[in-house]
Amino acid sequence: MSQLKVMAIVLLIAGALALAYGSFSYTKETTKARLGSLELSVRDRETVNIPVWAGVAALAAGGGLLLLGTRKGQGSS
Repeated sequence: MSQLKVMAIVLLIAGALALAYGSFSYTKETTKARLGSLELSVRDRETVNIPVWAGVAALAAGGGLLLLGTRKGQGSS
């Protein structure tokens, strides 16, 4: 499988996941205070919203790359 097709499949999967979930969250740990050997840290939960246009654009780009890869492969035979 060529790198172009792999990239197209990755974009299609990423676009589908972006449209299905719409956001993802992660935990960020920050150090708030350090007093000698005592360290106070805070865990913040961050949420990132993925715009619908980004998911649609990823799907369109993946589909375009996949079509380009198949046409390129047909012409070289």
